[in-house]
Amino acid sequence: MADRAPEPFDPRAFVRTLSTRPGVYRMLGAGGEVLYVGKARNLRRRVGSYFSRPALSPRLQALLSQVRAIEVTITRSEAEALLLENRLIKAHRPRFNVLLRDDKSYPYIYVSTEDEYPRIAFHRGPRRAPGRYFGPYPSAGAVRETLGLLQKVFRLRTCEDSVFRNRSRPCLQHQIGRCSAPCVGLIGRERYARDVADTLLFLEGRDEALVEDLVRRMEAAAEALEFEQAARYRDQIAALRKVAARQYVEGERGDLDIVAAVAEGGQACVQLFTVRGGRSLGNRAWFPRVPPGADAAEVLEAFLGQHYPGREIPRTLVVHPAPADAAVLAEALSAAAGHRVEVLSRVRGARRRWLETAVENARAALAARLASRTGLAARLEALRESLGLPETPERIECLDVSHTMGERTVAACVVFDAEGPVKSDWRRYNIEGVAPGDDYGALRQALERRYARLQREHGPLPDVLLIDGGRGQVAEAARVLAAHGVEGVALVGVAKGPERRPGMERLHLPGRREPLRLGPDAPALHLIQQIRDEAHRFAVTGHRQRRGRARRTSVLEGIPGMGPRRRQTLLKHFGGLQEVMRAGVEDLAQVPGISRVLARRIYDALHGEAA
Repeated sequence: MADRAPEPFDPRAFVRTLSTRPGVYRMLGAGGEVLYVGKARNLRRRVGSYFSRPALSPRLQALLSQVRAIEVTITRSEAEALLLENRLIKAHRPRFNVLLRDDKSYPYIYVSTEDEYPRIAFHRGPRRAPGRYFGPYPSAGAVRETLGLLQKVFRLRTCEDSVFRNRSRPCLQHQIGRCSAPCVGLIGRERYARDVADTLLFLEGRDEALVEDLVRRMEAAAEALEFEQAARYRDQIAALRKVAARQYVEGERGDLDIVAAVAEGGQACVQLFTVRGGRSLGNRAWFPRVPPGADAAEVLEAFLGQHYPGREIPRTLVVHPAPADAAVLAEALSAAAGHRVEVLSRVRGARRRWLETAVENARAALAARLASRTGLAARLEALRESLGLPETPERIECLDVSHTMGERTVAACVVFDAEGPVKSDWRRYNIEGVAPGDDYGALRQALERRYARLQREHGPLPDVLLIDGGRGQVAEAARVLAAHGVEGVALVGVAKGPERRPGMERLHLPGRREPLRLGPDAPALHLIQQIRDEAHRFAVTGHRQRRGRARRTSVLEGIPGMGPRRRQTLLKHFGGLQEVMRAGVEDLAQVPGISRVLARRIYDALHGEAA
């Protein structure tokens, strides 16, 4: 008996079965994929409104034309529905919802207050280590700026404990005046503890109390004729007053975030200003993915719902524009934060000025992004014309190989699309089993690994593949692609011009004897240069990291029986690896803890002989 076809979805009949309680609904497509997730105070009324409107926007028409089923979850309150809605949006990433790109956790400043000589450091991730954390800061740049100031003013150590415990002389940070070198005893414990206490006062936002205390110390040092110390206090006071004036937020002593959203041209920008302890920690822009027709209020509500749960939420959010469900949003965020959260849009005085500044920044950032997208579209079209492609390319990949005299070869592939860099698709390949300096072999291995995997996983293929090199590299790439049955990819070899001058690049195309030369002002060449330079930078960075790891790894680490303690004893006994290399088996066996069998094993490993 043949399987019966599924019955068509009858929305009106479905709506009659719905509860009038709060909840979340999920609209599903033909394949069961989630197209849209929404919340409702009254599920029957909200879902039914989609199918009873006399006129629908193009966005809703496109959505409803694809809906084949609806699933609902009843919740106890509208606030609970809001939290569930945003969890489901993060999990399913429906194409008709506003989507905030997943981001790493916010950065903090960490002070290891439990240590004898505490360190100050950049921190991102779980806050499990004992000590104090200050933030969150809106960006890594804001953290590094504050750390740089604190190093100059209070000179706390930033090094890891493993480095701190094994120093025998001051490091470069001490030489440039950014560390007081507690590792080698150049500062006493009490004086260092005072610098730590001063740092904590600053990070807590108690700048005025700190400056008053430093003024008293400066005057006492001057009376005691300790003029060098008094001058140091004077410089600290000047630096602190300068940064306090820059970070001071008029009329604020607590924690709040200022959030503004704007939407235009199918794009949106959310600008976030962070204030903690009455001090501005900086700002940052987000560009969420928005469906056609989404307005700024919808973008703002989606941002607040997706961004804050699971993060540290301040007690006050000042927002623009006013969200439609501000009370529900505040209730949901309060439940997530564990304390009362206000969501304010009508504010006066200093808060109003800050909110206007956030709106201006959001508009400026969005205008710059729209202009950049327009410029990128023009360059992609120029590339199509220059290469004679049938259509404007939507995905471009570029492969580059980096090594130093054949050592630790790394190939890198970067990806660009109509939006710009697609960094989630960037990859590096450690090249193995290829003769040093064999660029063709390295290129072949990288291409085989990349495109074999793309075909195996049904990944997207590029419209244009740029290869850093000339006719030979293009021919090699063409052979690899043909062997894997990859078709429809336009190959372009980007060869550096005379004297490697930018603007003189020669483009090698398969089947064309003479290279193509574009003018130095050609938009297509500018796009090629940008992508080629990113690939080169990405490859060089990977190569340097790989080479650095190899050089930091001691040859002693791979010898069976040589744990960290024995390695340390051996190196201390001889004064370094070079002296260990010169030692014979008898000399090695004299080291405490090194047997004659192990000494022979060490000698053979260091001199390339079979163990």
